[in-house]
Amino acid sequence: MKAKQILIALTAALATQLVAATPADSTVEIVHASQVEWTHLNPKRGDLAPKAGTLWGDREGTGPTGFLLKPPQDFESPPHIHNISYRGVVIEGVIHNDDPGAANMWMPAGSFWTQPKGEVHITAAAGSGSLAYIEIEEGPYLVQPEDEAFDSGERPVNMDKDNLVWLTADDMKWIQADGAAIAVLWGKTEAGQLNGSMLRLPAGFNGSILTEAKRFGAVIVQGEPSYTQSSGDTFTLEAGSYVRSVGRSTHKIKAADNEASTLYIRTDGPYRVVADK
Repeated sequence: MKAKQILIALTAALATQLVAATPADSTVEIVHASQVEWTHLNPKRGDLAPKAGTLWGDREGTGPTGFLLKPPQDFESPPHIHNISYRGVVIEGVIHNDDPGAANMWMPAGSFWTQPKGEVHITAAAGSGSLAYIEIEEGPYLVQPEDEAFDSGERPVNMDKDNLVWLTADDMKWIQADGAAIAVLWGKTEAGQLNGSMLRLPAGFNGSILTEAKRFGAVIVQGEPSYTQSSGDTFTLEAGSYVRSVGRSTHKIKAADNEASTLYIRTDGPYRVVADK
């Protein structure tokens, strides 16, 4: 209970800032997972390297970026480092990310990890069909040899999906829908501060995510919810798809009747989850 109480305290101050009125739609960007263009993550290794598909930003630029990572079958990287730190979310299959000598800790879909810059590690995937979302706050994203390792002072996190702490409508005012839950992963849940969270919508959920954040992005981690645009057009969002908005926005979403949906959300402001009446 202690961890849950800490998360409730972190969000209590921000809850009072949530707007009472339903926000109006703004420009919303949708990127379907099927639309991404795949390139080799490490061109020097060719087909031996995972493929990467950018969802937002520029992986070779200097700013923040989010991209999908698709490892080949039974992939295991050589020991290496990165010049920048990153966060990862498992979308399909299982992923292992740790020191070269560590026992395999296979993280299933819905799990979360961080990799500090400069730290030697390996990344592996068992079987075929694994998929992950990778997020960086600065670029470019480079793969470098282990002999260039350095200590950034950061420490890695490997969070199995079963160890996430979920907050419900009984815990926080962000949620106004039975069965919905939020797990805060990183950052400060204060207006203007970047943070990341998992949002779990129960099977059959029909409602909206309301936000006034300057930066709001959501990646479908599990399930295939339907999304309805302000024009009335409705389409399915497969796992790995991305939704982005700037400013006051309404994201109308419906989970499948027989399957819950989980979204990873990166934002710099509060959001509300409201079920249709």
